[in-house]
Amino acid sequence: MATLNKPMNYKHILITGGAGFVGSNIAMQLRNLYSTIDITVLDNLKRRGSELSISRLTDQNIKFVHGDIRNKEDFEGVGTYDLMIECSAEPSVLAGVNESPEYLLNTNLVGAVNCFESCRNNASDIIFLSTSRVYPINSLNNIDFKESDTRFDIMPNQKIQGLSENGISEDFLLNGARSLYGATKLSSEIILQEYFDIYGIKGVINRCGVITGPWQMGKIDQGVIVLWIARHIWKDKPLSYIGYGGTGKQVRDFIHIDDLFNVVHTQIKDMDRYTGETFNIGGGLENSLSLFELTKLCEKMSGNHIEIKKELKDRPNDVRIYLSDTSKFQKKSDWKCQHNAEKTISDIYRWIIENKSVLERILN
Repeated sequence: MATLNKPMNYKHILITGGAGFVGSNIAMQLRNLYSTIDITVLDNLKRRGSELSISRLTDQNIKFVHGDIRNKEDFEGVGTYDLMIECSAEPSVLAGVNESPEYLLNTNLVGAVNCFESCRNNASDIIFLSTSRVYPINSLNNIDFKESDTRFDIMPNQKIQGLSENGISEDFLLNGARSLYGATKLSSEIILQEYFDIYGIKGVINRCGVITGPWQMGKIDQGVIVLWIARHIWKDKPLSYIGYGGTGKQVRDFIHIDDLFNVVHTQIKDMDRYTGETFNIGGGLENSLSLFELTKLCEKMSGNHIEIKKELKDRPNDVRIYLSDTSKFQKKSDWKCQHNAEKTISDIYRWIIENKSVLERILN
């Protein structure tokens, strides 16, 4: 990528949620490229498995600060910085459905504002990782679709703003409910846009679809690709196709963590080109899978077959199809995904096998 030949202008990068899957991978890949810049990660270690990142980070001369974005005082241990990569979140679309939404709201909304304020105080730029879940559930589920033997597909030639066979673009209408998780992220986007305008902060908003890859501690409500592979390795727990007929034909696009890093790195190296913009970031139609198709890949990779139960009742906040239309970012850059489904599944499978004894208590 031509942009990546530009010099690194940042001297100290802060990554919030930096012991999590996305944050830790971005931190270590930045360190591999830039040995002299300061990199600090801030994380509350709430998610099980995030503690495994600490030694991996510190061994790479990345400073770890145990802190929580909900507490403004915790930013004091970071020192000054000139770029924040905001990866912290309560990432479950089911958060608040059958429980109090307090942690979700305080982390994804109040915590995000604390991050923006810290950027203002440091005159720092920001890359904010948002979510495709900002798009309304009913609108997504009202898209006309066709059913094949293995998946649901978007019907062509629908006259819906922001929709094509390639998926959902940034112009898709935002009216309607989207889950509390999606609402907190969209609210944070809106507030951040005001910070861009009022305070002159430079920054980018990335609405990410499914992100996956090695070192993701997958659960049923977040990190489902890793969970699916892990269940096929250990074989002692079943999985379920939930809702939409119980056939596993729901479709998501996915992006390998290395491809997401290349997006972030492209933006870091040319912030003036991308500042103020919002981008849908994902694998798109070419890098999409239904659960049924994921099962077949896992069976092929592992040589194992496990029980897949059928639950006909739709899960709260679920959608039939989501595909990220990434054409806006692709037209503005020369980025494209390098990891297809088989390479992505293979990377995750190999990582689990190589770290099986450590990961069993978390993934199984």
